[in-house]
This record gives sequence, structure tokens and C-alpha cells, in this order.
Amino acid sequence: MITHSTYQTQVQINASSISASNALTRVFAAAVVSRQFCKMLLSDPVTALQNGYLGETFKLSNEEHNLLISIHAENLADLARQVNKALQR
Repeated sequence: MITHSTYQTQVQINASSISASNALTRVFAAAVVSRQFCKMLLSDPVTALQNGYLGETFKLSNEEHNLLISIHAENLADLARQVNKALQR
């Protein structure tokens, strides 16, 4: 008999390997939902982070802020890839 549990997938997450902060996650969320914010983040990250999104400022650590403003990405996927790579070091 097929039940709901038949299709459940077990996923193990090692919490110690997750190093992205809530603020960093919120930056990416804003870039996903707002094409204008995304363009600004890619072309002028300093201004994008200073202005925030819809009145919300991002409480990034200095390290996160410096990382985001130092990356030159072509698109959001490229930015995410480079941030992820940097956080894994």
C-alpha cells in the first residue's frame, strides 16, 4: 500500500556547515523578488546595501558586507555561486 510516508525523503543537514546569516539570506531574497534591487546589487552593491529594500536595511557583518561589495557577478546565480564558494573556505 502506498502511503504519504512512501514519498517522504529524509534529508540530513549539518547545521555547522551553514554559515550564511539571516541578513545575507534576506539580501538574496530581496534580489529574487525585485528586479530593480537585483540590478542595483549587481551593478552598485554599496548603494544597494545602503538603500536596503522596501525600507528594510540589512544587518550584515563587516565580512559579509565586504564580500558582497567585492564580488563582480554577471547575474544573481553567479553572485550566489561566488558567495557560497567564499563561505565554504
